[in-house]
Amino acid sequence: MGRSNIPLINLPSAFSYIHVFNNTNYNTLLTGLLVIGLFALLLWFILLTDFGIAMRATGNSSSMTRSLGINNNRMKIIGLAMANALTALSGSLVAQYQNFSDINMGIGIVIVGLGSVLIADALRIWLNVVAIGWQIALVIAGSFIFQMVLAVTLAMGVDPNVLKLVTALFVLLIVALPRVKNVLTHQNE
Repeated sequence: MGRSNIPLINLPSAFSYIHVFNNTNYNTLLTGLLVIGLFALLLWFILLTDFGIAMRATGNSSSMTRSLGINNNRMKIIGLAMANALTALSGSLVAQYQNFSDINMGIGIVIVGLGSVLIADALRIWLNVVAIGWQIALVIAGSFIFQMVLAVTLAMGVDPNVLKLVTALFVLLIVALPRVKNVLTHQNE
């Protein structure tokens, strides 16, 4: 960036091309939903191909995929590259939405991403979801749930200094609920 922040006011952005509604907030929401939908469909398509199945298998059992002749290191590098590309895309969309780019914008985003994935995994276990398309949808839902938890926590008047603790406890509760359910189910059998 060359400096700590860059203003992007009066510059064209991804949100300035769609003018379906009179309200700019609705146009922004539509643009965001289109981008999320497009990349969710693209990721779903990629993960259903032979390459995607090999990538998912590498994540589940690298020793098994190595015995099948799959280059695990290449799969890990491609997976990290895809994740970083999606992170860069989301960062650029946030910068365009806020009309500025700041050096501190990404602080805490790893916690948000991890919390979203953990919520999605807990929902996947709780709902017994197997299909990859539904798992991608659960990750998107997990990110919305995580943001709603942040909004509700702030609306309740929780001190912002304690916000991360409260959200971490909520994510821990969400992750623990399916496992507690499984333990109680096995004890009753």
